Amino acid sequence: MHRDFWIDRWEENRLGWHQEDAHPLLVKFIGAHPLPKGSRIFVPLCGKTRDIGWLLSQGYRVVAAELSEIAIRQLFDELQTEPAVQKQGALTHFSATGLDVYVGDVFDLTKIQIGPVDLIHDRAAMVALPDDMRARYVSHLAEITDVARQFVISFNYDQELISGPPFSVPQPQIKALYDAFYRSTLLFERDIAGGLKGVAPASEQAWLMESR
Repeated sequence: MHRDFWIDRWEENRLGWHQEDAHPLLVKFIGAHPLPKGSRIFVPLCGKTRDIGWLLSQGYRVVAAELSEIAIRQLFDELQTEPAVQKQGALTHFSATGLDVYVGDVFDLTKIQIGPVDLIHDRAAMVALPDDMRARYVSHLAEITDVARQFVISFNYDQELISGPPFSVPQPQIKALYDAFYRSTLLFERDIAGGLKGVAPASEQAWLMESR
């Protein structure tokens, strides 16, 4: 599940993961852990998630990263906003009031480009990456955001029944991935009605990661 996989999915409009509303666990998290208005939230591997529009509507600023330019053009279309577009090294920067999106490989994103971050909202990034990329991803985000607090959504299921993405990242793996940088707290856990993709019994977890 590397670059070509995701590019192909967007080009073929195979977007089974896309949700029509803001993620209910994000809404619940913000309600329980309110951030000051104007806080800047980083959404990695964002696609065209409706979470971004919801965060903007709540008075937050958003910075995001996404591999597919198709996804980001659709995002701005749905927001009814015309972005300014500028090439920045290996990435392309799409910007509008309160919103900055970098298109390209998230590992090319630098601390200078991303700027200050108050919270990372990882709803679909870590679970979209294969096992051999996750440790590098966690370390990279910690570096470019100065170990900003994170809200991370993960899944737990038997991958012998169904392959990802989203991949199963159970609690022991969460601890192994994040413990060098963060104290992890399990905030919510719920069973997925009907199982993941209607096949595998699964649960969804929401984690709060706070810097050590």
